[in-house]
Amino acid sequence: MEEAANNAPLFIEAMVEACRRVSRLGEHFYAPDATTINALLAKHRIGYEVRGDDLVMREGVTVVGTAIAVPEPPPTMAEQAAGVLRECLSRSDQLLAESRYREAVQEILWLLETVSTAFRGLDTTTGTIEGNYFNRIVKELRQSNAGTTLERVLLWVEALHGYLSSPTGGGVRHGTDLRDGVALSPQDARLFCNLIRSYIAFLLAEHERLAEPTRHAR
Repeated sequence: MEEAANNAPLFIEAMVEACRRVSRLGEHFYAPDATTINALLAKHRIGYEVRGDDLVMREGVTVVGTAIAVPEPPPTMAEQAAGVLRECLSRSDQLLAESRYREAVQEILWLLETVSTAFRGLDTTTGTIEGNYFNRIVKELRQSNAGTTLERVLLWVEALHGYLSSPTGGGVRHGTDLRDGVALSPQDARLFCNLIRSYIAFLLAEHERLAEPTRHAR
């Protein structure tokens, strides 16, 4: 529960599992059941409830999958970056819990753009990443890593970013086209948030790998 404290769904799942384990220890041990836990969640307007073996959103009754775990930024990044990462991930989860789906995706998309700036100034085999903005940084990084998994992932990242930015796509950055825009459902929001979480986790790991030769050179 302590390790999952920054992620509401994971924390609730850990608590439910802990209570179930305690309840199996015998009649001399007490742990709250699902009814009690749900009452507590409702009291504090958390937005989730336990239904059998599933954790669902109270509004919309959408099954909540386990969020993709995102590691702490590597030691090569400033401590301030770690704080931004934790705050944005937590904020996105809270917005999902409150059924504010577009805002949740917007928050974590902003974090993806922010994480990309960590590559600025990084030396590669074809030169230094000099772009200042997301699209330019991703393009330069992709060109310098042709034929690798990183190149393929960056293509997916660009495609998702473009779709979510488009008024006729996700519409989370430049507004939604009132005539041809696509409504963002709870399932869509959860999918996009988990996809972006996985990309952020991968990019953090790749930044550490690519920065390693530079640190040794110093």
